[in-house]
Amino acid sequence: MTEEWRFDGLRALFVNCTLKPSPERSHTGGLVALSRQIMEKRGVEVDEFRAVDHDIAAGVYPDMRAHGAATDEWPELYRRVQAADILVLAGPIWLGDNSSVTKRVIERLYGNSGQLNDAGQYAYYGRVGGCLITGNEDGVKHCAMNILYSLQHLGYVVPPQADAGWMGPAGPGPSYLDEGSGGPENDFVNRNLTFMTWNLMHLARMLKHGGGIPAHGNQRAAWDAGRRFDFTNLSTSQRGG
Repeated sequence: MTEEWRFDGLRALFVNCTLKPSPERSHTGGLVALSRQIMEKRGVEVDEFRAVDHDIAAGVYPDMRAHGAATDEWPELYRRVQAADILVLAGPIWLGDNSSVTKRVIERLYGNSGQLNDAGQYAYYGRVGGCLITGNEDGVKHCAMNILYSLQHLGYVVPPQADAGWMGPAGPGPSYLDEGSGGPENDFVNRNLTFMTWNLMHLARMLKHGGGIPAHGNQRAAWDAGRRFDFTNLSTSQRGG
């Protein structure tokens, strides 16, 4: 194993948004395990949790206990998000869309997105994101588009081919880990998952070694203070001219 393809010093977090609490078998977890083992072979420190195992309150604030919730584990889970250079959201398809658990995790990520990092940028700048999708009905690309859009909108950088998924036959049928499903042997799925994993590691290392996204032109406090980073309101400047 050449030193060039080692990624020691990087941390990754997989959030499994299955509806099944532990220790019930998760088909989504089957895909997560494949991506995780590639990262760990290459020196990435990997963390993982099932969101459904935790009391994550509904809402879009960093701590919903300050907004009426009796309990909320998200603030503790967010520390694990903060520690990760790579975030992979993984979840199932239900009714052609992401699971309710996936949507809740994204909403809570959104609740922290207004916080700033040490460079005065939004909290998720300099981190990379991807997603894994499982289901036995149509919707892999739709679900991936929603997750990847959400992650980049919050500040994550999305590398090329940052999603992978397995979809069984349309309608009732075997799920990914079911015997005879063909999922674990599917070359298309395995190739996409491998490419996604390597692209996440490559880009995360590039960002970390390069100091993240340059802190010019994207600092909220500077904008609020009147700095405009070469922006000109053309409709205003051209009045009367």
